[in-house]
Amino acid sequence: MASPSSLSPPEVPMELHVVNRKKLLDSFRDHLSLSSRPLHGFIFLQGGEEQNRHCTDHIELFRQESYFSYLFGVQEPGFYGAIDLASGDSILFAPRLPAEYAVWLGEIKPLSHFKERYMVSSVYYTDEITKVLHQQYQGPGKPLLYLLHGLNTDSNNFSKPADFKGIDNFETDLNDLHPILTECRVLKSALEFAVIQFANDISSEAHVEVMRKTKAGMKEYQLESLFLHHTYMYGGCRHCSYTCICATGSNSSTLHYGHAAAPNDRILEDGDMALLDMGAEYHCYGSDITCSFPVNGKFTVDQSLVYNAVLRAHDAVISNMRPGVSWVDMHKLAERIILESLKEGDLLLGDVDAMVQERVGAVFLPHGLGHLLGIDTHDPGGYLKGAERPKEPGLKSLRTSRELLEGMVITVEPGCYFIDALLLPAMKNAQTSKFFNHEQISKFRGFGGVRIESDVFVTGDGCVNMTKCPREIKEIEAVMAGAPWPINKSVIPSLNSNP
Repeated sequence: MASPSSLSPPEVPMELHVVNRKKLLDSFRDHLSLSSRPLHGFIFLQGGEEQNRHCTDHIELFRQESYFSYLFGVQEPGFYGAIDLASGDSILFAPRLPAEYAVWLGEIKPLSHFKERYMVSSVYYTDEITKVLHQQYQGPGKPLLYLLHGLNTDSNNFSKPADFKGIDNFETDLNDLHPILTECRVLKSALEFAVIQFANDISSEAHVEVMRKTKAGMKEYQLESLFLHHTYMYGGCRHCSYTCICATGSNSSTLHYGHAAAPNDRILEDGDMALLDMGAEYHCYGSDITCSFPVNGKFTVDQSLVYNAVLRAHDAVISNMRPGVSWVDMHKLAERIILESLKEGDLLLGDVDAMVQERVGAVFLPHGLGHLLGIDTHDPGGYLKGAERPKEPGLKSLRTSRELLEGMVITVEPGCYFIDALLLPAMKNAQTSKFFNHEQISKFRGFGGVRIESDVFVTGDGCVNMTKCPREIKEIEAVMAGAPWPINKSVIPSLNSNP
């Protein structure tokens, strides 16, 4: 049987991580030079550890800690890594495995294997960290370790600094590494771009496969299963970037649907909209894609109104993206276009400028327009040290307020949702009630919502949309009716006309 995919998992060159380490080393040395500090000591990180499920002996599927993966690309748990600021050498420390490992978990690889595979200067065992670093250190006094410790502005959690037996024999610095390493992750190299593009390609393909097989009567988790099967079977993606959101009907107004208490288990009904937010991860680099479409393959007038409002916002933002553009301004642009579209559809009344002033857009788009993407779905670096978050409704949910830079990968994900918890208070509020056509908009209670999300790479003079899913209504309807994707528009001339 021929594979339904034209893709095959690429071999990721370890040069990707060599480039990442050099980028960090250069940035860190510049930082120390500017503050007239000596160029000695070690950047020192701890990799992830395998975790058992609660008190059982069931080991959860391991996924490497993101900062460690960025610098070293190591797949195995229990490693440490160092970069010598004086020489530039990179050092890995591998766990010394017991003989029983070979019986239950396979070959115990020699240190030379890790040195060659991960393209580092040297590899030792973790019980040799103190000895090796003291021997290699070229400065005065105790060796200095720059440890990773800082706030992730998306999760509001702090990164964990490395710890090991013997760390008391070192001087440690918890302040310098995190902001520099985080900023290094913000701009992607050509090698990183290629991996993220593959994650997008296989995920886009999987979204199309799900679209084609969606039918009323299915369960939401069956759509999730189709996606996971395709990305793993044909893309080698063992991990997803995040928990899949497979929301239909009114569930699509729950922004983070799909969690354990709402586990993608509703039965699809004819007439539902589906909002599927799913992205595969490859070599720890992710994708984050949302497609919205009618379960039965045909848009109603109401569904078209909401969908086209979001699509117009999505396309307008992408067409305006380039270095120097404010992401806050892009969010406001998306809001304005959605409000204008809802007014044209007779759901809203009055002056759009006044709606913007009263933050009516946040009623329909309560989340931020997008976020940085890379090794983490919500990649760090959205807020520089000292940068303040906007405080207004909607804008306060932005995961970055930065100006765009060449090399960023950022999601563009406007949405329009009918969430009673936001809509009903706004319709009763003395300041905003006048903007709503109460009779018309009440028909959309229970509609759910629409989100369209693409992953976009910022270039020197614009951007590249890395996501390759059907977006126009006629494209979606054609694909769901069995047309090939990408669609040959010369075969379907009506695609060139407005829906």
